[in-house]
Amino acid sequence: MPNATDPLFRPLTLGGLDLPNRIVMPPMTRSRASQPGDVPNRLMAEYYAQRASAGLIVSEGTWISPMGKGYAWTPGIHTPEQVAGWRLVTDAVHAVGGRIFAQLWHVGRLSHTTLLGGQSPVSSSALQAEGVNVFVPDSGGKPGFVQASMPRALATTEVREIVEQFRQAARNAVDAGFDGVELHAANGYLVNQFIDSNANDRTDEYGGSLENRLRFLDEVARALADGLGDARRVGIRLAPLTTLNGCVDADPEITYAAAAKLLGEIGVGYIHIAEADWDDAPDMPVVFKRRLREAFPGTLIYAGKYTAERARQALIEGWADLIAFGRPFVANPDLPERLRLEAQLNTHDRDTLFGGGAHGLTDYPSLDALAV
Repeated sequence: MPNATDPLFRPLTLGGLDLPNRIVMPPMTRSRASQPGDVPNRLMAEYYAQRASAGLIVSEGTWISPMGKGYAWTPGIHTPEQVAGWRLVTDAVHAVGGRIFAQLWHVGRLSHTTLLGGQSPVSSSALQAEGVNVFVPDSGGKPGFVQASMPRALATTEVREIVEQFRQAARNAVDAGFDGVELHAANGYLVNQFIDSNANDRTDEYGGSLENRLRFLDEVARALADGLGDARRVGIRLAPLTTLNGCVDADPEITYAAAAKLLGEIGVGYIHIAEADWDDAPDMPVVFKRRLREAFPGTLIYAGKYTAERARQALIEGWADLIAFGRPFVANPDLPERLRLEAQLNTHDRDTLFGGGAHGLTDYPSLDALAV
């Protein structure tokens, strides 16, 4: 059994928030928002409250505007009804002592015309994410995956409008009771489509040089800090060495070290690194992780198939401050306690990850329930 010096259970202060442990529940799309309107609901509130023993919860991605939506039944944070729905969630988490950030999401080209009222998705450039599927309902309302639609390139003025949409989304997150926000700038979504060289062929101030490709990230991060009133309550999710959803950079270590340095200058509270987590994925070298540590003075969160043992080692070595456990949190609402006791973990049901009701969302048993 871990002793009192277990690094997973050392407290940490993040942006003035006191976290009781180093265990993060990362954002995971579950597609349970109420229809019509993609409104967060009481079932989602129960789901997050069950997992409030995490040091920090980051919500599933919540889209900032109708054109930012890319998957069926995902919640927004755009309308008054959506903000009120998220308030149900944050109130439930806070009532049991938890802390929760909203992950703000614009998927860019990773969408489909059927989700956008017939409009084409938007992106940094008119480059399709070939072979990339998105989750949509068919004509009968059944869920399925289809090829993402061909996007159109955003005009320069439209890029600036989206920056303002992010600023408003941060304000909406405050109204919804969130403790902070995380920008999804990873996994091939819109901000990533500006950062990575192969997804950006722009010739204006948002394309070409590394400085220009980081400009959208810079402006959005500053807008979020302004919308919240505190840069320390802003987190940024990055995926430096993955090629998920078709985004690849010609020199990712240089690009993402520069991004980390930039975010440190802005003063955001944390960077959340999404490592590749498929079976034959390349490892992120520790030397690069240390380079990110040198470039960024804030908190670093890592996610990517971490076991408790690997997590503890990362914390001990010092290149990580917090570790996010994705799939284990799906099936283990009391994951921190299970890690503390080194108890057996429930296995998640893949067939219930996207869409549906309580089954596969809120009905996984805790240790206390199993003991009865």
